[in-house]
Amino acid sequence: MESDVRSQVVVAARVEGGGPGESLMAFDKKTGEVVWKREDDKLTHATPTLATIHGVRHIIFFVQSGLVSVAVMTGEVLWRHPFPWQTSTAASPVVDGDIVFCSAGYNVGAGAVRITKNGSSLEAKELWRMQGGHQCHWTTPVLHDGHLYGLFGFKELGRMPLKCIELATGKERWSKDGFGQGGLIVVGKHVLVQGDQGQLVLVEATPAEYRELARAQPLGGKCWTMPVVSGGRIFTRSTSQGVCLEVSAK
Repeated sequence: MESDVRSQVVVAARVEGGGPGESLMAFDKKTGEVVWKREDDKLTHATPTLATIHGVRHIIFFVQSGLVSVAVMTGEVLWRHPFPWQTSTAASPVVDGDIVFCSAGYNVGAGAVRITKNGSSLEAKELWRMQGGHQCHWTTPVLHDGHLYGLFGFKELGRMPLKCIELATGKERWSKDGFGQGGLIVVGKHVLVQGDQGQLVLVEATPAEYRELARAQPLGGKCWTMPVVSGGRIFTRSTSQGVCLEVSAK
């Protein structure tokens, strides 16, 4: 029964509700009815992340005070972790098992926490913190086999590097310049990156080294979004153009 109810719930990160106790809200996606509303947090641009940690379903919000995780069905706070805020936070939290990563621009940097369980209570314990390092201006990194692949930097148009970061330690495994503030997704064992100048680059998702497998230039102009892959095609766009590309192996 709970899974049936849960499937109807949509959590909205950007609805403050007009007063105290309504910063975080959940709605029934079929009726629009408010399921729950909680807390007095100041919000950011980051989208909440749904995750299962220690067998418990979480919605993790990245608010101005830091990370706050609530129960999906009730909105009850499960744990909090303080994290700095400056001007804007846009990238969403990334979860791998019991580890939660977060990052922001404006010299805030990145960090990761491990969620531990003691009886019925959950607690976030810091694993590492890098002031001003591994900044995600707005693009959320992607996860593959314990490593983050992302465009880490701040306002480096045309130059921002693609990096591979070990999630549990924050250690940089490799870095490749020249992508800028674009977007990226995981496709199988690969990372598909769109650079901010319109280049599409397929990279092997390995921490060993940067391995570029294919590259194309289907677009020009400002390209700040991520590509989409569906049915053997790549869909992507700039601020003025959109393209659909057929994908085939050589």
